[in-house]
Amino acid sequence: MKKKILSLALCAMMMGGAMVSCGGSKANAAEETAEAADSIPTVYYIKDITPENLVKIYEALGRKAEGRVGIKISTGESNKSNHLDTALIADLVRLVNGTFIECNTAYAGNRNETEKHYQTAKEHGFVDLAGVDIMDAEGDTTLTVGVPEGHLKNINYVGKHINNYDFIVVLSHFKGHQMAGFGGALKNISIGMGSSAGKTWQHTAGKTADVEKIWGNIAEQKDFTESMAEAAKSIVDHFGKNILYINVANRLSIDCDCNGDPAEPKMGDFGVLASLDPVALDQACLDMVFNSEDPGKADLVERINSRMGTHTVDHAAEIGVGSKEYKLVTITE
Repeated sequence: MKKKILSLALCAMMMGGAMVSCGGSKANAAEETAEAADSIPTVYYIKDITPENLVKIYEALGRKAEGRVGIKISTGESNKSNHLDTALIADLVRLVNGTFIECNTAYAGNRNETEKHYQTAKEHGFVDLAGVDIMDAEGDTTLTVGVPEGHLKNINYVGKHINNYDFIVVLSHFKGHQMAGFGGALKNISIGMGSSAGKTWQHTAGKTADVEKIWGNIAEQKDFTESMAEAAKSIVDHFGKNILYINVANRLSIDCDCNGDPAEPKMGDFGVLASLDPVALDQACLDMVFNSEDPGKADLVERINSRMGTHTVDHAAEIGVGSKEYKLVTITE
């Protein structure tokens, strides 16, 4: 991680082979280097995955969740799914006094209809911990993507209840995914906050929002990953500074929590990471997977690469969702 930061700083000073190109003097070059370093988002990291450390890493971000707080999680497809344990997240949920928010899926299962989705959330312990709001229970609303030339035609369909919230805590289980390669913060705010129609819209790269037509119109993988990045941008732009992101890297199956019968994890847990930048956060998690010495990572790496998972992060950075450069700060106490 230090190498990434150093490379950015050197680029700011030495573009064209001399510091003079950065401003004409060593003093100006140093100032610009400092400004570049200050603009790099911070990703906080704690190795031990505990309720106390979830609270600690939230507090490290320095951004207080206030007003009507939504906590974006995955409620999990079945009891076999690897969704976050309510015992693990309970202290954080109570601290921010939030409501769990979800949207219905675009495939047949336990969560494609509001009543079934709510019942599943109840069975998995979420209802007993806090309120649960299926945000598209009363339909959709749209957000502007801010990428007019993109796949989504500048429109993202999200749950209508999104307007009921002032602040969002994006609490994601980082793991693999059978279609997206991996799931983290970006997927949690793109597919995760898309209504059933919005999920269809993204999976088909803007061909249709009709759930009944999703499987006949699934987009090419590159277009799908770029559509997720575009949808994520609409959420980031909508909430501005009233959003933060926490990834819990445990139960690292190659399959998502939307899978009712996921593959058993082979890679070991590696911790909790958090940032105010979802691109930096997901990039840091990917770096930890790819740079890990854990031989169990092989299946997860293959899943990410075979689904072009890293392209979601790349494209999100390209369209201004966040930065792939980051400073990693390890919290040890």
